[in-house]
Amino acid sequence: MAEHRAVGYRWVVLAVYFALTVVIEIQWLTFAPIAREARIAYGVSAFWIDFLSIVYMGLTMLLCLPASYFIDRVGIRVGIGLGAVLTGVFGLAKGLFSESYAMVLAAQILLGLAQPFIINAVTAVAANWFPEEERATAVGIGTLAQFVGFIVANMVTPHLIRQVGTSYDLHSMLMIYGVASVLAAVAFLVFMREKPPIPPSARVAEQRLGMKDALRHMFRQRDVVMLVILFWLGLGMFNAVTTCIDQIGEAKGLTSAQSGAVMGGMFLAGIVGALIVPPISDRLRKRKPFMVGATALLIPGIAGMAFLHSFGPLLAAAIVVGFFLLGAAGPIGFQYGAEVSQPAPEALSQGIVLLSGQLSGILFIVIMNAVGMGPSMIAFVGVSLITLVLATRLRESPVAVSRRDARG
Repeated sequence: MAEHRAVGYRWVVLAVYFALTVVIEIQWLTFAPIAREARIAYGVSAFWIDFLSIVYMGLTMLLCLPASYFIDRVGIRVGIGLGAVLTGVFGLAKGLFSESYAMVLAAQILLGLAQPFIINAVTAVAANWFPEEERATAVGIGTLAQFVGFIVANMVTPHLIRQVGTSYDLHSMLMIYGVASVLAAVAFLVFMREKPPIPPSARVAEQRLGMKDALRHMFRQRDVVMLVILFWLGLGMFNAVTTCIDQIGEAKGLTSAQSGAVMGGMFLAGIVGALIVPPISDRLRKRKPFMVGATALLIPGIAGMAFLHSFGPLLAAAIVVGFFLLGAAGPIGFQYGAEVSQPAPEALSQGIVLLSGQLSGILFIVIMNAVGMGPSMIAFVGVSLITLVLATRLRESPVAVSRRDARG
């Protein structure tokens, strides 16, 4: 019997993880593209609509490390399964009690508790089920699920609400998303397995460090520290823009539907990038050149979103940002972090970089609401320049180097 072999069921595992990730991200940004309508429906200020997204980031920040530790201790089936149960129950509750802002906020808080147990696990799912030469691809597909969720939230949500007199009915939209959350959760609980009978790679069997030793090991690694800073800037910028997209569009004279289309275009480009770039990185067994290239090509996209005002050019700029930030730098960066952090658990390395982005995302959102959307977007051009400098300072992944050496 072969010691290591990839099994076909890995794609079923990735599929149910994909579906669960899609719905948890839909629940995160449900109100972002309809902030103006939601303010009227619930009779609250813009801040309290943004707070429905901010609470997600705050809870991810608080639970990022505990969730990663839990996943490492109990495994991906139970760890992610906890997130699946919370997603199904409170996604449906959000629809059932859609007319009450207080109940929607309570459900959103509990959905926010679920998110880190799901999105922190993408590298762990890849490590358990996929051989090394497919892991960036698997992480790319798992990350792509987030973009699909964002696309649905931004492009579909405005078409699922209806005006009733001077207000808006959000019930049908929230119920549709609630039922989808239940179905995805059930599919995950039925079809998910912890690991295949035959390991896909020798590295699966390697001993992992405990939480305390892993954290100490990670933050002694120069490249880990630099990657955390890189994600603090890049992921924070992304979280802020996606949360405030309707306000950004309003400041530029766009309608809610146009703002949603701009963000949807960004996420569609992210999907294309995630399908193209990580597999090339796996094939060439290189990480750094893709990180540097993606951050360099991100800059004109961010500049376009900062300085352009009409719908078409803004959509083009958002597509550039989506392809290079979401489709290339994001998933390759997650896998790079898992590789340079070894033998720390994959869920922990994922949790650390996500935590950095949640912290900065909340800070950036507060700043954007304080100083205005226009000045904040201009400042993000400078942030993107800093990310390029940091990316050039990273060293190549030792795992990628060893794979190239092993294959000659």
